[in-house]
Amino acid sequence: MLRFARNQDGSVLVEATVMMTIIFVFVLGGIDFLFAFYQWNAASKAVQLGARIAAVSDPVAQGLKGLSTAVVGTSGNPGDQTMPSFTVTCDGHAATCTCTGTCTGMATNSYNAAAMDTIVYGRNNSGACNNAGGVYFAGMCNMFPGLTPDNVKIVYTSPGNANGGLGYVGRPDGPVPTVQVSLQRVNFTFYFLGGLLGFGQRQVGPSATSPTTTTGEALSSCAQLLTGPTGPSC
Repeated sequence: MLRFARNQDGSVLVEATVMMTIIFVFVLGGIDFLFAFYQWNAASKAVQLGARIAAVSDPVAQGLKGLSTAVVGTSGNPGDQTMPSFTVTCDGHAATCTCTGTCTGMATNSYNAAAMDTIVYGRNNSGACNNAGGVYFAGMCNMFPGLTPDNVKIVYTSPGNANGGLGYVGRPDGPVPTVQVSLQRVNFTFYFLGGLLGFGQRQVGPSATSPTTTTGEALSSCAQLLTGPTGPSC
């Protein structure tokens, strides 16, 4: 028994077995994390593109474009009136837009599915993620395949002129809101680490708590009727 206890034959094989297990966990875990970083980067680029399209397209909330003219009073100059404050949240999953604050001219629970499709699927889309054929016609799904309106949330906000809002009452191109675009219901699954160590799913891309933000411009999709950015004016 003493000789058996002192026997070190096969110790290298035992050490190799232990080390190989640890190495496999690190290698496979590294693959999982690298793919997660790739997914996150692609999702972030998609949200950036979506925010840019939303800033120069018909708003997903029907009636928002005409809000700055709808609040013009019957007397006085438009320049003498303050731009109203509002927050409009358009949820692609619920297919609704809700407004708080001054919502003059906006329909209750309005939602423009075609406008959301333009942001997600790109200009001149057919309600599906097709080959963009160029940067001008690319949508969010061309940056992050698999995205649908169900995964997108857009928030239009304006604090009003008294608090530093942009634009003016009666502006022909509509209000100048801050446009926030975020993703929802987009999760990454750790295939290796999920099976080996029980890692759960994680949200991918900018969420509602950390959206991509840009300033609205002319809230109109008139240019989308053209064949490209160098076409004739509307």
